Amino acid sequence: MDESSPPRRERPGRHDIVELRVHGVSGARPEKVLGRAHVRQVAGDDSGGFHRPTGSDGTGPDGVTLEAYRWGDLPSGTVARTFSLVFLLPFMLSNVAVWMRPTGRRSGAGVTVLCRLLALNLTVLYVVSIAGVALDLLAWRCLGVARCRAPFDTMAGLDGRQVGPRLAVLALLPIAAVAFLRLLGTRRPRPAGNPLWAVEPMVGRLRAIHVAAALAVLNLVLLTARTVGGGTLSTTVLLTLSGAVLLACAGLLAVPGMLDRAAIRPTVTRAASTVGAVAGGLSVATILTVALDRRAWPSSAGLPGYDGIASWALFSQMSLLVALSGLVLWHHGRGERRNALPRGLGAAVVAAIAVGLGNVFSANLVYQSGNLLGGYRGDGGPPLPYQWTILAFFLHVSAGVVLCGAMTLLSRRRRWRAAAAITARDFPAVPPKGAGRLRQVTEAVARARFAEWLGLLAVTYAALAAIGLATALLRVFDLAPDQLAQQVFGLPAGAVGMGLAAGSYFAAALVLALLLGGMFAYRTAWFRRHVGILWDLGTFWPRAAHPFAPPSYADRAVPELADRITHLTERHNGVLLCGHSHGSVLLALAVLRLPPPVRQRVALLTYGSPLDRLYARLFPGYLNQEVLRTVGERVEWRWLNLWRDTDPVGGWIFAAHRPGDPLPDPADPAGRVDRRLRDPGDLLPPPGEDRPPPVRGHHPGESDPEFRAAVRELAGRLRGSD
Repeated sequence: MDESSPPRRERPGRHDIVELRVHGVSGARPEKVLGRAHVRQVAGDDSGGFHRPTGSDGTGPDGVTLEAYRWGDLPSGTVARTFSLVFLLPFMLSNVAVWMRPTGRRSGAGVTVLCRLLALNLTVLYVVSIAGVALDLLAWRCLGVARCRAPFDTMAGLDGRQVGPRLAVLALLPIAAVAFLRLLGTRRPRPAGNPLWAVEPMVGRLRAIHVAAALAVLNLVLLTARTVGGGTLSTTVLLTLSGAVLLACAGLLAVPGMLDRAAIRPTVTRAASTVGAVAGGLSVATILTVALDRRAWPSSAGLPGYDGIASWALFSQMSLLVALSGLVLWHHGRGERRNALPRGLGAAVVAAIAVGLGNVFSANLVYQSGNLLGGYRGDGGPPLPYQWTILAFFLHVSAGVVLCGAMTLLSRRRRWRAAAAITARDFPAVPPKGAGRLRQVTEAVARARFAEWLGLLAVTYAALAAIGLATALLRVFDLAPDQLAQQVFGLPAGAVGMGLAAGSYFAAALVLALLLGGMFAYRTAWFRRHVGILWDLGTFWPRAAHPFAPPSYADRAVPELADRITHLTERHNGVLLCGHSHGSVLLALAVLRLPPPVRQRVALLTYGSPLDRLYARLFPGYLNQEVLRTVGERVEWRWLNLWRDTDPVGGWIFAAHRPGDPLPDPADPAGRVDRRLRDPGDLLPPPGEDRPPPVRGHHPGESDPEFRAAVRELAGRLRGSD
């Protein structure tokens, strides 16, 4: 039954308050969220819906009506969609990076431009790698200069054709790959009538630009190969126009605010559509020109000019990443408040991860395809750019493991000292039999405080970026990794080959692990809790950089929540919003959308909330202290936030209120929002029990006494405001 459809009137009573619970990224079932064995859906659909306990069990212990919003299936769906998320992971991360822009107007606009250019480069590299398999490996090597394994040496009868027709026919594979990406990018959850992010028109413009750039790069690969042996007027004109299209695509992204500025949106939309149409026409002309050109082709082991295009695509990517890193570090050095997690630095770190994954996915596709088909026998192996990319990935992984281990060890002593001070204040008198339990609790607090030391990621990231830039320079200068290793480092000839093989197989294992993890994430509770977090957080933000990334489920979840809250306030005396973990983020954004009459009858309870600890630091331009204060003002500071020192994700929002901390300004209502919960409640078992109270950490705990006390307090404030 859909409670939003029938106009049945309910007579509000004194205790007619709805407690609306929203779960976090764990995707808990509504039965677990509500703590009831039997529930019924009252609104929404199978992907995201509102549920209440059945029968007389629908009232909570504090006289409130219980309801839960389950959104966990919005970012998931079918196995096919899960697989697409794995392959679109670099695009998704490049999208997340653009939302991590710092707060400064100029630096924020620069970060947006650089992130969008990096996203465009990921599309270019994707097409270049597909062209490496279709054109360099199949059309040129397997059907020409080398004989691959059967049946690839006689593919569809193309082995007897000239080079031009072979290239023209197999050029359809990269075009089909671009069409496949575009198809994935158009799949999205059922939109709400009033979406949270007004970015869909911009996604259309980005899609046209990326498709145009992909086709232009494919044209450049074909035309460069054709002109190496001598160009004609037609090939020169097409090559020039394709280069101009690629520059136009970059130019549309490089002007700060052009895609976002409302006054010129129709102009930009027409420009993007025109560039896309021109690129499509040039692709048709290029394929026909290559297919009909009867001149002799140059003799070479690989497709002429392909290595150079791949090298410059990778080098431009690293140059953009270095520029992005320099910009965010410059912004951080110009008076940005220093803390353990520098605000705005996440854009460079996440962009670096996206670039690294995109590079190794592309390089490994070409490398493993060549090994599978036998197309690299006797000609020096795969293209040099991909050899360097895979070797750099192997070095990244090795250095990352060492640096992360060192970071953990270096921070352990200070984290333990801080944790010991906290537990000493919480448990000042510890009996001898509680000493072991005290150490366990201290260890839990120390582990939870690791999130506050993520600033050391800057050191790790700088080291990895230096490796990437060095290998990018070596790629451009056409230096082979095995020759350099022998001449400079004196390594044996097989050492680099072992590194390449290790990096390639590790990359393949990473893809397989992501596929298996994505498949089991929505079928197994453990996987859903740990692996599914990546998809839930990554697909929360809309597509503002890469149009082929997975769509944002927040476009539906937040407006749906706001509409439901509005509906409930019309039928009940008030609504108490209870959000755990990422659910508190959804509720905070929903509060910002509520009209004033509705906000007067709403209270907010957050617990295990990452609003300040993670979101305000990772996304300072969008979820900062100013925005959080606005949320508090909208609900007239009927807001409580429960947090624990043992929680590695959630924390305080405005004031920690630890024992010994200075008291906040009594005139500031934000200082009364946070409530610190001692965790565990005691070190020793209660009388008559054998086990001590557990460490709750990030556990929601809706049945805990502290949670119920907060519900009663906020429900009382709502009743008093009637």
